[in-house]
Amino acid sequence: MSRFIDELKRTHRCGELRASDIDKEVVLFGWVANRRDHGGLIFIDLRDRDGITQIVFDPDEKSAHVLAEATRPEWVIGIRGIVRARGEQFSKKEGKLVSAVNAKLATGGIEILVKEATIFNKAETPPFEINDEIDTREELRLTYRYLDLRRAPLQRALRMRHEINRATRNYLSDAGCLELETPFLVKYTPGGARNFLVPSRLSPGKFYALAESPQLYKQLFMVAGFDRYFQIVKCFRDEDLRVDRQPEFTQIDVEMSFVNQDDIFKLMEGLIFSVFKTALGIDLQTLFPSGRFPQLPFAESMDKYGNDKPDLRFGIEHTDLTDLIIEHKGGGVPFWAELADKYTSGTLRREVPAEIIKALVIPASANLSRPQAEELEKGLKEIKGFKGLARAKVADDGSWTQSPLSKSITPEARIAINEKLGAKPGDMLCFQFGRTAVVHTVMAKLRVDIAKKIGLIPEFGHGGKWNLLWVVNPPLFDYDEESKTWSAAHHAFTRPVDEHVELLETDPARVNCYRYDLVLNGFEIGGGSIRLHDPEVQSRVFATLGIDAKDAHEKFGFLLDALRSGAPPHGGIAIGMDRLAMLLTGAPTLRDVIPFPKTNQGTDQLTGAPVVVDAPQLAELNVKSTFIAST
Repeated sequence: MSRFIDELKRTHRCGELRASDIDKEVVLFGWVANRRDHGGLIFIDLRDRDGITQIVFDPDEKSAHVLAEATRPEWVIGIRGIVRARGEQFSKKEGKLVSAVNAKLATGGIEILVKEATIFNKAETPPFEINDEIDTREELRLTYRYLDLRRAPLQRALRMRHEINRATRNYLSDAGCLELETPFLVKYTPGGARNFLVPSRLSPGKFYALAESPQLYKQLFMVAGFDRYFQIVKCFRDEDLRVDRQPEFTQIDVEMSFVNQDDIFKLMEGLIFSVFKTALGIDLQTLFPSGRFPQLPFAESMDKYGNDKPDLRFGIEHTDLTDLIIEHKGGGVPFWAELADKYTSGTLRREVPAEIIKALVIPASANLSRPQAEELEKGLKEIKGFKGLARAKVADDGSWTQSPLSKSITPEARIAINEKLGAKPGDMLCFQFGRTAVVHTVMAKLRVDIAKKIGLIPEFGHGGKWNLLWVVNPPLFDYDEESKTWSAAHHAFTRPVDEHVELLETDPARVNCYRYDLVLNGFEIGGGSIRLHDPEVQSRVFATLGIDAKDAHEKFGFLLDALRSGAPPHGGIAIGMDRLAMLLTGAPTLRDVIPFPKTNQGTDQLTGAPVVVDAPQLAELNVKSTFIAST
């Protein structure tokens, strides 16, 4: 073995050699991906992170051939040999000699005749095959993640992360941003996501929080005069997990001084252009000739698509029927009549619509059967508050069939609804009514599920389509009907739209703000805002939220003190790097682009974390566990 590595240095990686390298002497190191004994000649597919090269052991090279006879899958070996063109081989299927070239491999036109070889390490039989396409359950693959990571799809995903990081650092550095670091152990501040807490041994009874983002610190950088900052940073949030969420994740974090919203958009658009070019070789200029992404007002996004991250690779818009139903006093439908009465009596206000009625149209051309429609409804049952989907099919005369609504709807209301929806014979109408948040959530999911069902978009992945847009101008406050109080829709340091500042005390529902989300194919890949740097306006926002000066200083004192120390106008954004990598690779979940991810239960299958800590260690931290394990 000492001759290899000490004397024979690797000359190429396994995915690099081509026909232009024929007759070269090369040295390769890697893993045995496949071994085939042809009764004399032994063929091995040698694999490393760059690909596969076929190597050939001839009986004339006795010592190397003896080694090849013993070799098994996943052994680590080194070889010295001569590159040659692949010749011909006998095909039992065709009964003749055929070309041995493998067009599926980048190295498929060559092979290496081995002159010398060594075994670096033997491997036990792996618990699953190391193939590109496998049906091994994810739990087992995560347990042996170091083996799973040998598979080409995951190696490509991690290479993609590298390319995203490289493009980010180069682009933002060239744009004058400084890469600065912020702490992971921070003070817990209320609002936002649930924090992970870390006990302090040196301060008994006190806890750090793991930073859910560098938000406050990057604002302090602006106060300190650093002007333009970025960081590729780990963040931590103790949230329920899903396909695009992990408890620890990476974001591309940016903050700038003396900028407005459009300045940030231009910088981020340039970054995304650079990432696509570097990581995928795609020039987004062909899709966005102006170099800019379109902007969609938040209110319009919610009205048409039910959320603030719409997938605009397809249509199927929602239509709000609330005003029409109020006008028709419920149109003969009892549930709708109850809702209409609430608005006409003044119990509910349209300015803060707590309940609404929405509909969407599944076109007749989709050929969606009734069982398929019922299957779509089943997929909505996971949504909290969902009570069922009302449907109706439009007959040739405009009447409704296959629906309980057809028995009670008045002709006038039905005609008005058909006209507003642009419904045609054969179309299927889907209705949802009730609490606004539930209606939006249900209809947003239904819209995407329909698109997947009828083939407008793939089940996962981009399908060759890239739709990017900014969702802008959302409300600054959320209203809670039960407590009759206002809360910050994002955070309390978001700057209101200039012309809405005068509404802070008189009509908070109409106050929009300089907050924005960057959306790619229906996923939010980034979000940020212009910050509040004016202490006077900040105090008025706190007052609307019911936070007095004492409470404000207790919760955010260090930031408020900093903002009163000469804070420049500033704003920023964070791009979810894991989510961006997931979308660019077409992976079905975030776990497929993170080297060592957690399961949906937040556990690490590889190491067994989290684990029970013994009593002495807890005592040293002045922590006592109240958890009692079930027997």
